[in-house]
Amino acid sequence: MRNAFARVLTELAKDDESLLLFYADIGNRLFNPLKEFAEERAINAGIAEANMASMAAGSAMMGHKPFIYTITPFTTSRNFEQIKIDIAYQNQPVVIVGTGSGLSYANLGPTHHSFEDIALMRALPNMHVVCPADAYELEQLMPQLIELNAPCYFRIGKKNEPAVHEGNPALTFGKVHVMQPGERIAVLSTGTIMPLAQALVSELTERGLSPELVSFHTVKPLDQAYLNDAITRFDHVITLEEHNVSGGFGSAVLEYFSEQANWPRVHRFGIPDRFIDQVHSTADARAKAGLTVPDIMSTLSERGVV
Repeated sequence: MRNAFARVLTELAKDDESLLLFYADIGNRLFNPLKEFAEERAINAGIAEANMASMAAGSAMMGHKPFIYTITPFTTSRNFEQIKIDIAYQNQPVVIVGTGSGLSYANLGPTHHSFEDIALMRALPNMHVVCPADAYELEQLMPQLIELNAPCYFRIGKKNEPAVHEGNPALTFGKVHVMQPGERIAVLSTGTIMPLAQALVSELTERGLSPELVSFHTVKPLDQAYLNDAITRFDHVITLEEHNVSGGFGSAVLEYFSEQANWPRVHRFGIPDRFIDQVHSTADARAKAGLTVPDIMSTLSERGVV
């Protein structure tokens, strides 16, 4: 997905000279095509992420449209104060890109895992949060993030994530994408964990159910129109994310439902409230976190959903 980000940014920068990229000494070769025609707009800020965020905020105040880019925990939690005060409080149009989100860097351990980033970013006023499921979604959403002209957190994967769409889907920022209509049960997924959601839906279908599968690429703002409709159509809503179950996408859905008169039962699946270590791959880390179809089906069975 990071390759798609670099490619799309390069194409957009050809038509918009106000686009800038600040990166924290990562992906140097990745951005060579951008440097070939706009070297002055691809700025290596070094391993100084807080300074990078402030630099981007300053450039935005001068009329630029900056992106900041590095591994997710270093572009969110390491420089959270600068994002809060320089970007969000000042309401500057900086796109904060977190690459390798969730368990993408599984073998590097908790220093490189990002379980808390959605919670941090969605707690900030003025901030938008977008989590594409694959490179196709990234390509459709990136131009819309620039058009927002507002602070945005763009949570992307690392590399070799499977495509969940056969081609470019018609996506709109702030509106869900229903991948498979259904009834009684809705599976709402955000980000690169969508293949697991697809496998879960297949398992539920084999058991005679007709679940709806939804890509909730925009976490903030939530698509309230869809959620209001879900209240009338579903008995159970399953949320799936590669993020801590506390404070993430599932929490956002549950918070919204809790303020309505009647709402379906919500089943949140994500990273449990513990660190995940001593793993060698993303699949291994997901298994240790209980993010597998058998684990999820076991929980749903215990709760009487299936």
